[in-house]
This record gives sequence, C-alpha cells and structure tokens, in this order.
Amino acid sequence: MNYDDVMKLALERGFYFPSCEIYADAQAGFWEYGPSGVGLKNKFLELWRRELVRRDNMLEIDGSQIMSQSVFEASGHLTSFADPIIQCKNCKSTFRADKLIVESTKIEIPESADLTDFDKAISENNLKCPNCKGGFEATRKFNMMFKVGIGPDGEPAYLRPETCQSIFVDFPRLYKTMRGKLPFGISQVGKSFRNEISPRQSLLRLREFYQAEIEVFCNPNKLNDLEKFSEVQDTVIRFQLDKLKEMTCKEAVNSGTIPNKFVAYYLGILAEFYEKTGIDMSRSRFRKLGEKEKAFYAEVAFDFEVETTTGWLELVACNYRSDYDLGSHAKKSKEKFEVMDDDVKVLPHVFEISMGIDRSLYSILEHCLQNDKENDRIVLSLKPYLAPVQVGILSLVKKDGLKEKTDEIYQLIKRKYDSFLDHSGAIGRRYRRLDEVGTPFAITVDHQTLQDDTVTLRDRDSMEQNRIKISEIDSVLYKKTAFP
Repeated sequence: MNYDDVMKLALERGFYFPSCEIYADAQAGFWEYGPSGVGLKNKFLELWRRELVRRDNMLEIDGSQIMSQSVFEASGHLTSFADPIIQCKNCKSTFRADKLIVESTKIEIPESADLTDFDKAISENNLKCPNCKGGFEATRKFNMMFKVGIGPDGEPAYLRPETCQSIFVDFPRLYKTMRGKLPFGISQVGKSFRNEISPRQSLLRLREFYQAEIEVFCNPNKLNDLEKFSEVQDTVIRFQLDKLKEMTCKEAVNSGTIPNKFVAYYLGILAEFYEKTGIDMSRSRFRKLGEKEKAFYAEVAFDFEVETTTGWLELVACNYRSDYDLGSHAKKSKEKFEVMDDDVKVLPHVFEISMGIDRSLYSILEHCLQNDKENDRIVLSLKPYLAPVQVGILSLVKKDGLKEKTDEIYQLIKRKYDSFLDHSGAIGRRYRRLDEVGTPFAITVDHQTLQDDTVTLRDRDSMEQNRIKISEIDSVLYKKTAFP
C-alpha cells in the first residue's frame, strides 16, 4: 500500500484531514487529527512514555509555545535556523533549493551547505522554474521562525521551532527542585512551529507539528560509565554507513560506529520502542550525519529513518549537543547552569532524542495497511494496544432482544476499552469496516447469546471466531490489548 492509499484511509476513516478545508484561503502545512487519529496518537504517546520516559525515571514537563526573543538569540535559531530558497525572476515563485535540485536531478545537497553549492548545481543542470520556465535569483537563506508580537506594543517573541528550548532554560530549576542526579532525563510532548517554504504530503512536512522530545543531561567524563548499557548491548540495529549494516549496540561501540555506551544505550532503546509500534524494522536505519548535514548545535548526529513509498523518512533526530545549549543560555542569561556530580562541578552535556510524532504515525499507518486480496478486504493491522478502536460490539440483528443484549454488553466495557457499537448492516460489511480502521477484535451477539450467555469473539488478522462467556470478555480483552 502506498501514500495515496494511506491518504484515502486517513480522510475516509477520520485519522487526519486538512485544517480549514472548507475555505479557499486555507494555508498548506496545517492538518487536524480526527477521532481515529487522536486515538492512535494518544496510544502511541503512552507507549513512548512506557518504553522511554518511565524506563529511566525521566521527568515530563509542558512548556510554553511562545518564548522570548532572548531564548532564540542564545540558542542560535535567529541566525542559523534557515533553509536555502530560490525565487523565480519571472513569476516570483519560491522554492526550497535543496528540494528542487534533488527532485530535478537526484543530486542531494545538504540544506546546510554553502549557498554557492546550490547556485552551482542550478547553473550546471540548467534548472528552470517549474511554473513558468523562468530563471532563478541567487540562493538565499530564509529563517523559518514564526514571529509574534506580545501586548499592545508588539514586544517581539517567537513560536517555538522545537520543544527542547524550554527544557534547557528550565534545567536549573528542575535539577534543584526534583533533586536531580546525572544522568538526568527531561521529556516533553507538544507542538512546534516552522514556517516551511513548501509543506507537502500531509503529515510528512508541516508548519505546525507534534514532537516528543527527550533531553538527557550527562557528565561528559562518564559517557562509557553506564551500567544499564548491558540492557541493550545485544539489541541489533541497522546503520547506514558506506552500506547498510546490522550490528548489536555492543559491536557498534567497539567498532567506533557509535562514539560511546551512553549514545548507544539510547539508540538501542529507541529501536526497541519502534519495533513495538508495528513498523517493519527491516525497513529502518540509523544514518550517521556528515559535517555539512548536522544541525548547527550537534557534535554527533544520527537520524532514525524508515523506508516508505515516498522514500526514506526521518522520524527521529538523535543529537549529541555537548554543552552548546546550557553554555549558550548561561552566557546570555548570566545564570549558573553547572551542577555537582560526585563532588565535582560540571556543565552537563546533552543527548537529544527528538521524535516527529506525525511522521511516526504516518509510517505506522503505511507499514500496517494491507490489501488482503484473498479475502477481499483492506486491513489496518495495528498492534492491539495502538488501535484507536480496540473492540467492536455488534448485534447480529436488531430484533428478538439482540439489540438490548448488545447494548448491555457495550455498557459493561465501554469505559475500560475503546469500543464501537454497531447495529446496522450486514455483519460481513461491519467486520470489513472494523478491519479497515484497525480494530483488532469484534464481539458479536447472536441468538445463542440469549441461551447460554456466550458471544463470538472475532480476531481481525486471522479472522478466526471463538465463543467466549460474557463474564470472560474483560479478562480476554485485557490480555489481548494490554501494552507489552
């Protein structure tokens, strides 16, 4: 199944759709989650909390989406957070230079490359405006920050382009009040805002998007002093080096592919997390970024990428940011960011796991959406603990007391499991609708139910049907839908 199939599913089954779509002036790059999408997103985040945040007793905060100009002066975003753009001399259409070049020539130039590199590629390949075939102005940088004015005088501030800055500026207070000890993890889920030049392909490139951010503060002198590394040392992950290569976390450290056990541990648990989302890990990779590809704040960087029908898609940026952030904010604010670690004062370094939630959800949908031609159905084979609707409650017919019995069962379980009650239509078509939205189980009430208090439990993937007692429904569903 491809991008168009996922898009059709998303629109028809309430996963996501364009914002303000009834108006002609609706802007691109803004999408909204429907009921199915919200259900999937919430369960994805709960899995993230279980597998990453709670695993290491990290803290979670909820920072402001609008932050002062000083924050982004210190972080470097006002000077460095920019994309290369080109403008047509004739029709004035604007394009991202790196995207236009790769789409036209397959030549990949990192967005952080020198502007002359883009001009050279455009000239040598005689690239013209896709809209009017006109020539281009010289490449220039476009800062993607959304600026806002606060109060009647319009004091300058910005919508945050990433969720991590509030973690950095809050670090001294959190470390003190929560009795911190290095390594010290802080997480945050929330929206970020980037004024993308050419947002496209629904959730894949947005101007308003969700991030799940983790920043782990550490002593740079103890990056190989990590007992819990043994938990992941045998975890196999795939690296894109000169070629794609599989190795354990231990082998990756010993070979120098990963610089230390600290970074390897977090790449390992990230890989374990995504395996539990239903993404096909044989179509994933950690790609180590070169000097021109890394973000301006990164010392070492890996992108976790997943193969989709649109190409390789970056889901998570894993950056060793050293002391760039705390040092910059300390200098700008004149506040102290050093902490004591074993009686030694240290300015912590930071390792970041910055996850794109929207792209992750798209990848899960594409990897799980199947065309079961043998049984003439479309099946969204989500993990049961991620399914927006966990069980459908169906009456075989609406008469003979079956509707009332079905309603009774629905009332018993609806507050514990995400359920869908359906009395209308042929039972086969109702099963197919549940299959398409990813519902792993269906309970059908029939005439036998009235005789012996049993129902039919249908499994989405195998299509097997078994009779169970009404009194067993809760325990059976719990075992089948619980998080791992």
